[in-house]
Amino acid sequence: MLNFETYIDLPLVWSCILAFAIFLYVLLDGFDLGIGILFPFAPSDSCRNKMIDSIAPFWDGNETWLVLGGGGLFAVFPLAFATLMPALYVPIILMLMALVLRGVAFEFRFKVHTSLGRKIWDGAFHYGSLFAAFCQGIILGTFVQGVKVVDNKFAGGILDWLTPFALMTGMALVCGYILLGANWLIYRTTDATQKWARKSSAYIAIYVLFFMGMVSLWTPFMNEMVYNRWFSYPNILYLAPVPALSMTLFIWHQYSVVRGGELLPFVLSICLFGLNFLGLGISIWPFVVPYEIDIWQAAAAPESQTFILIGAAFLLPLILSYTAYSYYVFRGKVREEEFYH
Repeated sequence: MLNFETYIDLPLVWSCILAFAIFLYVLLDGFDLGIGILFPFAPSDSCRNKMIDSIAPFWDGNETWLVLGGGGLFAVFPLAFATLMPALYVPIILMLMALVLRGVAFEFRFKVHTSLGRKIWDGAFHYGSLFAAFCQGIILGTFVQGVKVVDNKFAGGILDWLTPFALMTGMALVCGYILLGANWLIYRTTDATQKWARKSSAYIAIYVLFFMGMVSLWTPFMNEMVYNRWFSYPNILYLAPVPALSMTLFIWHQYSVVRGGELLPFVLSICLFGLNFLGLGISIWPFVVPYEIDIWQAAAAPESQTFILIGAAFLLPLILSYTAYSYYVFRGKVREEEFYH
């Protein structure tokens, strides 16, 4: 076997790979979760059908990246997995149950032929999407605020995730997913659905900006290291472009939505998520269990990392190619006469 650890920093490489997988999951599954959250508020059944058709070719494939992120953490950073999982058992299990409910509802709404049956499965699709997004936000908030660790083991309680900050990040991620979903509909639909999506996007973007500000201001005061990283001199000068760019993107987004942009609002919302993801990385680097265990402490044996990396070198391009191809094949506007399911 090639002795890769002699030439490259394997934990650093794997950190980048897993961060990339998680970011793709948030973007790709984020917009279809957002559509599920928006679902009951659509102006008509015709609009709801278009919403479903806009994500039908993609939604299950989007969740591939969640599996890659979770499985990669277990394989490459086993100490981090063993430390974080006990702290997050409850929200993770609830999230998975919500995703299952959402998936079942997505399939079964096509099988029923009564108004009552359709309403039941539409409601399950909505609440499954909403609860999954909220739990993911709680998981993120718990991760950012850190967990209690003693001797590299979780030493907290089963409800340590139930904090004001984690609940706030849960609401923040729900709003962020709604923004992605609304902008996806602007890009993929026309007429009444697109008009309603524009109003939804412009409205929810204000809440997204509010929660971005809340998280950005709250996080540094939870940990002295994070505070010093953002507000000490000269770091504050180097990092000032991050919030400045975020505000610029928000203004540009609102202008684009009002002025009739179609793809641009979706691209700008992706950029907003990217800046937030960058800010998260700046805050917690190099820890994989904030603020206790770094990526080198948590990493598996170099031989294990190398073996998995060889497989990933073949599989990742394949998954990316398939994902890009599927989005290319089903590109363009959703039309009334088309059914993708």
